Amino acid sequence: MFDDLLQRRLLDLFAEREVELEPDEEGWLLSEDGWPAIRATWHEAQGAEPGRLDIDVALDEDRRIEESLAGEGEGEAGVRDALSRFESGLLPVLLAACWYVTDDRTLDLARWELGVRGWDVFLGRWMLRGELAPADVPADVASAIETAMQCESLSPGLHVLRLFHACDDVALSRSEVLLDNAPWSAGTQALAACHWPTKARAYRAHRVVVLDVCDY
Repeated sequence: MFDDLLQRRLLDLFAEREVELEPDEEGWLLSEDGWPAIRATWHEAQGAEPGRLDIDVALDEDRRIEESLAGEGEGEAGVRDALSRFESGLLPVLLAACWYVTDDRTLDLARWELGVRGWDVFLGRWMLRGELAPADVPADVASAIETAMQCESLSPGLHVLRLFHACDDVALSRSEVLLDNAPWSAGTQALAACHWPTKARAYRAHRVVVLDVCDY
């Protein structure tokens, strides 16, 4: 129902950043030489679950980045809410890591030395829900994740981290970290050990981080 809205908005967002994409008949938006390509799909809310925006980025025929963002609200309002989260929290990371368009006003940049390789790290802005403000996010999250990554053996190329922390009430909180779409227990433990604040009302914090091996 919202395919045209999603495609038009993605085209506009990329064009505003001087990246021209061309739509194909399957809903993909293609770069000039075909790769990378991006596609967005909206899933309506089901029961208590909010609507969901799925973002699929094809780097080439074999490699993809997949991410999902919740959208609060009914119908088009939910779509636009999810697109707003995409624009602020995910798009800058994808542009930097996949299209080599980097704006350090919209994301954080770092260099991590992991094993024998150096890595360029693109850290998206936190996507927050509820009572948590950006200043409340623990300052030690990035360093904790970097330390946990020291024990990983990563192949050269892009790798994606998804950080999620939720506090449902004063006594109940949970963390989860995915590395390349798979649960990563060391990262989850590191994220949970950070000094997350206790709030009277529920909150959610979600961040996407992309690592790319340095091209020396």
